[in-house]
Amino acid sequence: MLANRTVTLIVTGGIAAYKALELVRLLRQAGARVIPVMTRAAESFVTPLSLAALAEEEVHRDLFDLTREARMGHIALSRAADLVAVVPASADFLAKMAHGLADDLASTMVLATDTPVLVAPAMNVRMWQHPATRRNLARLREDGVHVVPPEEGAMACGETGEGRLAAPEAVLAAIARLLGPKPLAGRHVIVTSGPTREPIDPVRFIANRSSGRQGAAIARALADLGADVTFVTGPAEVPPPAGVRVVPVETAAEMLAAVEEALPADAAVFAAAVADWRVRQAASSKIKKTPDGAPPTLRMIENPDILAAISRHPDMRPPLVVGFAAETDDVLGNARAKRVRKGCDWIVANDVGGTGIMGGAENEVILVTAEGEERWPRMTKEEVARRLAERIVAALERQEGGG
Repeated sequence: MLANRTVTLIVTGGIAAYKALELVRLLRQAGARVIPVMTRAAESFVTPLSLAALAEEEVHRDLFDLTREARMGHIALSRAADLVAVVPASADFLAKMAHGLADDLASTMVLATDTPVLVAPAMNVRMWQHPATRRNLARLREDGVHVVPPEEGAMACGETGEGRLAAPEAVLAAIARLLGPKPLAGRHVIVTSGPTREPIDPVRFIANRSSGRQGAAIARALADLGADVTFVTGPAEVPPPAGVRVVPVETAAEMLAAVEEALPADAAVFAAAVADWRVRQAASSKIKKTPDGAPPTLRMIENPDILAAISRHPDMRPPLVVGFAAETDDVLGNARAKRVRKGCDWIVANDVGGTGIMGGAENEVILVTAEGEERWPRMTKEEVARRLAERIVAALERQEGGG
């Protein structure tokens, strides 16, 4: 599964470090070469000798190894692998990564690497839930770091909750997704994301609370599986993922034109929160208050329906068209009706009424298809993206096989 692949495994301090030994065994069993790196804190929980014996490689620990540093060893080491995996990733090490600190070999390597980075956090439940940790993880995800979330359960400290290191098998599966076969290689997928901004005058516009986080996660998940992704994005709060073709837009009309320009495609995922209406004629200068304080009259017209336009495109409709439905009432009923009305294949529906989901880090969705519905539990938007990407792979493979 991972033959001819190299993983640099950074082990940081924490009782969960002992599970890194099992991960090394699984990686070696899958055919990967493992280059082990340890922080000083990690040595309080597992020995370098144990890690070296399982990896069949020397363990790297010291940034100021003069023999290696004469040849810029930490730079070469940071780029010697196909993936850098931090397992377990302590709260302290995540904070270092998020703020670009480099005060030992492990943190310097992460800052210097140009290869993908994966982290599997492990810590006390209170530390995991702390706002600082949440901020650091959000920053790392925005920077393109892949996160394998911890599990819920009993911990060595005696508390129970979320924070226990994911099972080594789950970490191996995440690594295999990144380094294994690319089932979407040669496929072109269009993803729309973020809000649109419809101008009222030069300083005001109509928009919504979409952060663009879900669309960016979907684009990244598809790119991880080998897809050639055209990412058409409105002015989002999060940066676009690496490795995709980015087309920035502002308005719904610009977004539709960009999508049509990107056709043909094997699939299209419309995750953008497009404004339904726009001002018929935006003012060329700032609208000023009148002496009597009367509000201005804005004449609205409907924006182009991007999802319907591509779903019913006469010449270049993608074989798979996926829409999103952010609803506040009768989520399932509205999603079913929207799928039929728009003519798309799937609708990913979510309830944004008072849940804090729109613009947040998590989502809870229902996948609506012609065959029925599938409810997914609340999870991070990255996990939603991975699951949706896997469904897209399966659907395209079925179409190719005539199923």
